[in-house]
Amino acid sequence: MVATLKVEYNLDMNLEQLKNQTILLLGKPRAFSQEEFLEQIKVHNITVTKELSEAGEYVLEGRMMTPYEQHLSDDLYEKGGYTFLSIDDFEKLLAEEIDDAILLMSLKLSNDKDRLKSFLQNGCIPDSLFFKLLGMYSWGKEDFFENDDNRDVTAALIGRFYENIERNHNVQYATTGLIHLVSQTDNAELLEAISKLEPLAKHPKLTILLAQHPKTPKQVLKKFLRSGDRDVMEAIARNSAIDSAIIKELSKDETYATILAQNIDLSEESFELLEAFNEALALNETLSSEMQKRLLALDQESIKESLAKNRAATQETLSFLAKDADNRLQEALLQNPNIDKVYLQKAFDEGVMHTAIAKNPALPSDIAQELFEKGDSVVLDALSRNEATPVDILYQLQLDSRFERAVKTNAAFGKHIQSENIGWLI
Repeated sequence: MVATLKVEYNLDMNLEQLKNQTILLLGKPRAFSQEEFLEQIKVHNITVTKELSEAGEYVLEGRMMTPYEQHLSDDLYEKGGYTFLSIDDFEKLLAEEIDDAILLMSLKLSNDKDRLKSFLQNGCIPDSLFFKLLGMYSWGKEDFFENDDNRDVTAALIGRFYENIERNHNVQYATTGLIHLVSQTDNAELLEAISKLEPLAKHPKLTILLAQHPKTPKQVLKKFLRSGDRDVMEAIARNSAIDSAIIKELSKDETYATILAQNIDLSEESFELLEAFNEALALNETLSSEMQKRLLALDQESIKESLAKNRAATQETLSFLAKDADNRLQEALLQNPNIDKVYLQKAFDEGVMHTAIAKNPALPSDIAQELFEKGDSVVLDALSRNEATPVDILYQLQLDSRFERAVKTNAAFGKHIQSENIGWLI
């Protein structure tokens, strides 16, 4: 096999410089179809040829070069006097110069579904154009993967926006790929685009994910509200970022109001609006210290227990609760990541509720070690599931068949294994 030369591409080229030029094209386009590629360069008065005798100084290296083309490229590079261009960089320049309005009108008038799909599969076009084109696509009242065209468009959507798609290409061809995409993204424009897709009506779980996503635009949530679907309404109530108008509308229903009280980002206005649902409010992790004081002043056991479970409870609140805590309240306090380490250590030394301590999401490593050494099976099971348990302890627990499964499903341990790229111990 003959070694090929490593060509240095011109990265500062722009299409204006290439106007009225005839470029030697070696190989094929990558992002554009051959026909579309020729249409796009024609707009810029650029032509391509396969014949060296017809070309000027520019050489465009595409994909799938033949052995002859590769040999010719090497010869021209060694000879010198030619400017080499990469097909990827060249196609990006073409994509950046596409006139959205002209393209959209052309597609609308021609009703050319294949050309539309080709553009949707083109990774070079900007997201703004992609969303416009996606809005034009007709799903034919069929599902995301129900026919070849729908499958290709859905795969293009997932492939464009899915994080680390190179690690798992298979997600492009399954509805779970869309579910994961919605879960991982913070792109409001993407969420809105997905909310408008016709097949969404066939996927209530995906609609619920959109409804409770904090980045889903308000206009989408208001559209969902008008549907009257109770599962979707509950999902909106769990959305921490909904606006005051939606809060007021949902708070008219006691079920939604209870969910709102626990989940929304509280303002003084919404706190007062939902004050009747104080037990749920006490679980809300956006409570200010002043709001916590007002709830404590009600002196209700159910509110105290909710505050003891609240990960955003202040040290002042937790200290107040710890002064006169019964067993139920103490168990909740020991599992709160904000509880003072001194309180945890004291409970450990007194032999109190070791299982509750082992569940604390901010469990100090020294206390974890002491709990591990005690060898209580219930406590060890809690340590196996706790993401705060030190990795070296988790490794030891994994060797015990009683806790192996719990350790393998521990997210922190999974991330450690992935980051170390060492695979699971067998």
